[in-house]
Amino acid sequence: MPTSLFTPVIAGSLSLKNRIVMAPLTRSRSKQPGDIPWELNATYYRQRATAGLIIAEATQISPQGKGYAYTPGIYSDEQIEGWRKVTSAVHEEGGLIVLQLWHVGRVSHRDLQPGHQLPVAPSAIKIEGNAFTEDGFKPYETPRALELSEIPIIIDHYRSAAINALKAGFDGIEVHAANGYLLDQFLRDGSNLRADAYGGSIENRARFLFEVLAAVSEAIGPDKVGLRLSPTNPFNDMTDSDPQTHFAYVIEQLNRFNLAYLHIVERMIPVEEDHSTFDFDVLRQHFKGVYIANGGYTLASANESIAAKRCDLVAFGKPFIANPDLVARFKINAPLNEPDFDTFYGGGEKGYTDYPALK
Repeated sequence: MPTSLFTPVIAGSLSLKNRIVMAPLTRSRSKQPGDIPWELNATYYRQRATAGLIIAEATQISPQGKGYAYTPGIYSDEQIEGWRKVTSAVHEEGGLIVLQLWHVGRVSHRDLQPGHQLPVAPSAIKIEGNAFTEDGFKPYETPRALELSEIPIIIDHYRSAAINALKAGFDGIEVHAANGYLLDQFLRDGSNLRADAYGGSIENRARFLFEVLAAVSEAIGPDKVGLRLSPTNPFNDMTDSDPQTHFAYVIEQLNRFNLAYLHIVERMIPVEEDHSTFDFDVLRQHFKGVYIANGGYTLASANESIAAKRCDLVAFGKPFIANPDLVARFKINAPLNEPDFDTFYGGGEKGYTDYPALK
């Protein structure tokens, strides 16, 4: 029987019943005040526990790491207890769940920051667009460049967040270094103009990421640590002068960490419409561990990529929003519900826990 989405796989300490991964999806529905997960979130994740692995939504490692209204944290006792409701629900259904850890960097607004401070970044470069605050959308501001002395503090926040995630019952964590957030801002030369040990060469720009990975791996074990990267994603005004070369170096270096998996955002459009020249197969060849592909996959293209060994697992985002029983639908190639884009962020049960399952 050829390898497909429905065959088991081991990723570090994780033993997955299938290769269908629920991608991390920001939904902005944590309980306020305190950015605390609660029963509504537990219901949402319970409904989707048939995935081989759930990567829970991006979760701020500290108050400074917040970039959107109503997103959850993992730095307070109340947040840990709230997340325990979620992990218990998933485990009761026989599922696995890891927590994605993020610091958004410049993708924030002073209204979301402690003490009404400016957001931080590798360099003081403003991005276009608007931040989602509790008072509505507000234009992004020019961030403040991080001081060298502040970087070890943020690394320690990642370490503490990883420990807290295991206290909350998660099976592991995923470090979010993609989609234009803080670690990605350091990696790519369009957002990192530093002239110190964390800027300039790709070796320097990758230093922060590698120090974070070392810290969380030492804290909870590398077999419980995954990583997400997005070499070509332009989201949040991200650019890089030579992503093929730069990310080949980063991924080659990742092999020394013995991570549970590497999760790559390959594209933001359907596979069939992607005509870019970036060669993701080269990244796959550089990485010696378990590789999760993400971006525009269908049932057919996912099975094709797994069979061809271009990836080991495939992560699905929007299909999981609208189809809590996506695995069951894939098994019989049933039609999929269409997602309601108007209910993606914020709100309650509508567009969150009320999508119908198969009869």
